[in-house]
Amino acid sequence: IYLFTTTHQSCSVLFRSLTVVHFHAPWAPQCSQMNDVMAELAKEHKHTMFVKLEAEAVPEVSEKYEITSVPTFLLFKGGEKIDRLDGAHAPELTNKVQRLGSGGGGAARAGDVRKEDLNERLKRLINAAPCMLFMKGSPQEPRCGFSRQIVQILKDHNVQYSSFDILSDEEVRQGLKTYSNWPTYPQVYVSGELLGGLDIIKELVESGELENTFPKTVSLENRLKSLINKSPVMLFMKGNKEVSELKYSFSLSYETFDILGDEEVRQGLKTYSNWPTFPQLYVKGELIGGLDIVKELKENGELASVLKGEN
Repeated sequence: IYLFTTTHQSCSVLFRSLTVVHFHAPWAPQCSQMNDVMAELAKEHKHTMFVKLEAEAVPEVSEKYEITSVPTFLLFKGGEKIDRLDGAHAPELTNKVQRLGSGGGGAARAGDVRKEDLNERLKRLINAAPCMLFMKGSPQEPRCGFSRQIVQILKDHNVQYSSFDILSDEEVRQGLKTYSNWPTYPQVYVSGELLGGLDIIKELVESGELENTFPKTVSLENRLKSLINKSPVMLFMKGNKEVSELKYSFSLSYETFDILGDEEVRQGLKTYSNWPTFPQLYVKGELIGGLDIVKELKENGELASVLKGEN
């Protein structure tokens, strides 16, 4: 990670490849957490530049880009700002870097980096979990009163859900209003279908129908078991299959799970498997080990049979 300490350095350099600028504050613990995320991303995305700027030390830059809170991330390509992320949202930052950095080192304009149809992307997001909440902020840090209320209701009724911060992606924020024909936020979706906003959720509470509308909460242990057995060969890693060293180790089909995108799974799996590091490889629900174990099995000529569950 590159650390820029002066305003002139940060303003005068135009980067051809994707550049991620983190406006941070040394006193903010969430910034320190996102610095760790940046460090991991820097290892995986060699052609992307990661820059840290202390927001209060560069007031003119912060004012120019309307930095009002930390952490805030600006993404540049070809010398132009192409995206923005407000808040400590590791999964969203990871997704943006993977999506926008996939074009390599050549300069690109903002309109060139969007490779998937917006409606297809919205459909994928809506179906990312059985229950999806599109809100302002995160469940841990709601950024409007309506979002805060709906998070509390879902928590009080033990509703299992995933969320998307619409403040982190203006395209999704505006596009979903048209896609769903629902002009305000928060928005709740169940099984890919729009349920409604805060008023609808309150009506369901009052009528006693809420519990029958949402999927029940699944314990972390059951969730981990389900993930481990999602595919005969499951790899839990930082990033995705395309950046995995293991993809060159065997040709057998396998699924991956990005532990950077889910802190609960990341920490829970360490305890569940009694294995403190990642990656972790599972075959038919049983832990094989990490990269060193895989390399050792490959050297001994045993990897193929282990992956097929023969050993």
